[in-house]
Amino acid sequence: MRDYVKRFLIAILMAVCVSLLFLGGRHSQAAVLEDLKGVKDHWIWPADGIISDIYGTRQGKHKGIDIAGDINTPILSVDEGVVEKSYFSDTYGNVIFIKHPNQFVTVYAHLNKRNAAQGQRVKQGEVIGYMGQTGQATGVHLHFESHQLEWRYDKKFAINPEMVFGKAEVGETVRGGKTSAGDVVEVSLQLQAQMEHKTQSPNAQPLVNQYVVEPGDTLYSISRKSNTTISKIKELNHLATDIIKPAQVLILR
Repeated sequence: MRDYVKRFLIAILMAVCVSLLFLGGRHSQAAVLEDLKGVKDHWIWPADGIISDIYGTRQGKHKGIDIAGDINTPILSVDEGVVEKSYFSDTYGNVIFIKHPNQFVTVYAHLNKRNAAQGQRVKQGEVIGYMGQTGQATGVHLHFESHQLEWRYDKKFAINPEMVFGKAEVGETVRGGKTSAGDVVEVSLQLQAQMEHKTQSPNAQPLVNQYVVEPGDTLYSISRKSNTTISKIKELNHLATDIIKPAQVLILR
């Protein structure tokens, strides 16, 4: 009889623990959604360029969004905050971590140059660095991450940036300084004017070496036209197969 009561009490205790874990998970998710209300339609895109990879790819290990662009494209702080870290990492290359008033942390990696030092206060839209290919990077791009509370090595608190910026598709063009609603913050207006003037100049070069897939194109035909290899195109665009579709934008360098 004692053994039966003991097993019964253990079963109840385990059920209570599981319930608390479940409720705690639901609470955490609800807290994340509540915090996101304060940044959605407020954060700005951190750079001009083309989405080359999204959150959750590479067997779930990619915890950010990649924006491919021209070397030294200005990188903007998505919101005001304080620079927690600014250093060179073997993996991230030149990287900056910013802690924002809402307790989110944003990460800007593979920079060619860092413009903000640890402890520095930055405004939303301030240029904190320039796009590059430092660290473990394939091609010139910005690797951007967002985390709730803190950045950890296991990226436990990573948040999909699409929850703030809206749905992002590989090949989609984005503009630095714009919110998901299409607004441009005041501090970015001058930068936007400079970038627009650059792209409208008759001698201006495209922001990235890109190719828009046409009907009938294959990776083989594109590689021949662009004097590159299929494997290089797949590597730069994180393609797992040879399947491409019309209007898809491919990065070629």
